[in-house]
Amino acid sequence: MAGHIVHIPGIRDTFPKDQDPHAKRIGVLGLHEGRTLLTGLARARRAVAIAGCDSDPAKVESCRSERPDLAFTTDYAELLARDDVDVVAIYTPDHLHGEHIVRAFEAGKDVLCTKPLVNGMADARRILEAGRRTGRRLQVGQSTRFFEPFLRQRAAFERGELGEVELVDAHYIHRMDWFYAKSPWAIADTDWIYAGLSHPLDLLRWYLGPIREVQAFGRHSALAKQHGVQGFDIYTVQVVAEDGRLGRAMGHYGCHELPTARNAIELMLYGSKSTSQAQYHDMRYRYVAEDGSEVTEDPLYALRHHYFNSEVHGMHYGEFAHYAEHFCGALIDRTPNAPDLEEGVETFCLMEAARRAAATRQPVLLAPLLAEAGLS
Repeated sequence: MAGHIVHIPGIRDTFPKDQDPHAKRIGVLGLHEGRTLLTGLARARRAVAIAGCDSDPAKVESCRSERPDLAFTTDYAELLARDDVDVVAIYTPDHLHGEHIVRAFEAGKDVLCTKPLVNGMADARRILEAGRRTGRRLQVGQSTRFFEPFLRQRAAFERGELGEVELVDAHYIHRMDWFYAKSPWAIADTDWIYAGLSHPLDLLRWYLGPIREVQAFGRHSALAKQHGVQGFDIYTVQVVAEDGRLGRAMGHYGCHELPTARNAIELMLYGSKSTSQAQYHDMRYRYVAEDGSEVTEDPLYALRHHYFNSEVHGMHYGEFAHYAEHFCGALIDRTPNAPDLEEGVETFCLMEAARRAAATRQPVLLAPLLAEAGLS
């Protein structure tokens, strides 16, 4: 089992194939994290890199030296004006996503946007209105969904091997002093509920469907206090789905990590027929087989170059390529993609509910927030 590759509809084979002649052409905005997509797209066949843009000339020149075959600019308007760009992939600071998405929609581009989609209600309303008005499509770059163990776990779920999922338990724990050093805007302009915790909250929504009610608690770690971080960086969140099923998410972004005991991201699904666990950075997928035995699949050795670009755990090359491939394939085939614009806004509302619940220490119902965002 260790070397078996699960094939998911909408996700290409892990190994390269000939380029699709109808491949969608991607322009990347934000060349820090977006640089990873430029590299990762070599793994895709229905998406191809065309251009890059960043307001920092040094980043533009650095990328140009690596990829002289691509067009680069410091002017977003120039990127949007290119006829050879079908999809704009946005990797800018969180608080700029709303503006950049709307501008891309209005320029006639479809959009791939890294998580979190937005981090404020006004931007949620704004992008939803712009997407509906222009008819353009959007893919949220929720990378965890597109990492190997989570793909295998989802395939098993869709095959019915877990039965009904009765409880979903997800976490993302990661020390973030390095992030404050490279992205100082995060100290004041975002909240970890939208950044790190967007991973486990998205996973809860993926398996539980629409959420009815949220309760959450938050506090500041010693690291957050040291850096003057405005929002909480430790969270616990409990949710009740519309159908009554339960989920919980946890995040800690000032912790001293213990990676041999707990991976940075883990998802536990407790089903009526089986229990399963997916992990990141490690590539282990564990589950209870039909005969009651525990099975571990670990394709890290075989797939490390695809996902990490080297033998060292690191960036999200494989996941970024997978979600770009999924989105561009859906555009070409005129089939649904996920998470799309409406699901992305709904998940933002889940994050906002958790933020409000942690601030007030009172439960928050989702329905009013969905209405506020324009989803009902």
